[in-house]
Amino acid sequence: MVTRRAAAGSLDPIEKASVDELRSLQLDRLRWTLKHTWENVAAFRSKCEALGVVPADLGALEDLARFPFTVKDELRAAYPFGLFAVPVEQIVRIHASSGTTGRPPVVGYTRKDVDTWAELVARSIRASGGEPGDRIHIAYGYGLFTGGLGAHYGAERLGAMVIPMSGGQTPKQVQLIQDLEPDILMCTPSYALNIADEFARQGLDAAASSLKVGIFGAEPWSESMRREIESSLGIDAVDIYGLSEAIGPGVANECIETKDGPTIWEDHFYPEIVDPVSGELLPDGEFGELVLTSLTKEAMPIVRYRTRDLTRLLPGTARSMRRMARIAGRSDDMLIVRGVNVFPTQIEERVLKQPGLAPHYQLRVTREGRLDTLTVRVERTVSVAGGDVDRIAESLRHDIKAYVGVVTRIEVLEPGGVPRSAGKAVRVIDERCK
Repeated sequence: MVTRRAAAGSLDPIEKASVDELRSLQLDRLRWTLKHTWENVAAFRSKCEALGVVPADLGALEDLARFPFTVKDELRAAYPFGLFAVPVEQIVRIHASSGTTGRPPVVGYTRKDVDTWAELVARSIRASGGEPGDRIHIAYGYGLFTGGLGAHYGAERLGAMVIPMSGGQTPKQVQLIQDLEPDILMCTPSYALNIADEFARQGLDAAASSLKVGIFGAEPWSESMRREIESSLGIDAVDIYGLSEAIGPGVANECIETKDGPTIWEDHFYPEIVDPVSGELLPDGEFGELVLTSLTKEAMPIVRYRTRDLTRLLPGTARSMRRMARIAGRSDDMLIVRGVNVFPTQIEERVLKQPGLAPHYQLRVTREGRLDTLTVRVERTVSVAGGDVDRIAESLRHDIKAYVGVVTRIEVLEPGGVPRSAGKAVRVIDERCK
């Protein structure tokens, strides 16, 4: 349901550049990044010396594979400022990842970094169909989490009116959408469904609101959820990708013309795909772990950062830059249940295909004796009678076994029974280590 298209005349020149022009720019910027990081970050220099490589060894983009990876544990070990490549006095902003365990990796930004970030998010909103003068309702959380402020600065840079609602207070979200008539909604996909539910609870038709586009990210979501959101809210739903360690939202974004996976803004980030176990570099098109290298960051450049996000690199379509397939999950979020690899998005697909179920779910993994047990908690819709619950549960159980390959227990709860979140949804509760 494409309601808007990005105007070709409004694209940045690099978005229309040839692949050869893009690769030449990447090589120049990658050489600068390696030199800048080597000279100013002792931990990176030590890792390179251990491998016997120096920045001058980068003769071509392919040579990046000779350089060491960066992993999140290194960021935690360097807490708070150990990986900064500029003096702390030049840092104008601090953010931190949304990790729930241990010390969160701290990310710093120079004034130029903040400007670059704003430009990238503005480009992302424009790729989603946004235009100067639009009204953008931001329901990402504000604070150390990069979502709210990243979207805010990007929307302002585009020339839009910003409605900085932040997360939570869902009834008020609906009130402001009704009263202020925004064009674009920015939040997590799971929270977009919460907003749609609140419209229904108030007896309002969400699809009749002013919203035309939703820009959703910060958690993996499936094509089935895209269809559910678009149907419930009457909008085009596009995927924005980013992570705090790289810069925040705006690393990649889907183009509304195609909605075929986020285009990576390759003038600022160089992507690779590696085998998540061996770390071996994989060719474009192969499924594996996304690795990112920043090309323009001053305060805290990252070299070959292992994101743990599982995807594939695909040829460009709406832009010459490569796309990434929809994130299938994270290598560290993958569940192994009785020898079967399970991603939450696989279960999500089956839940959303099941008539009579609401688009909310939670997975609970326990160990009974020596065997793992996966319980899928879902909600029936208001229209489903209590007597149909057993039939629905059996249908979902059979569907998951056929398509995912794992035996599950199904708990069908009353409407509203699955916990809601104003930010990233808590999809998995793993109790096997308790």
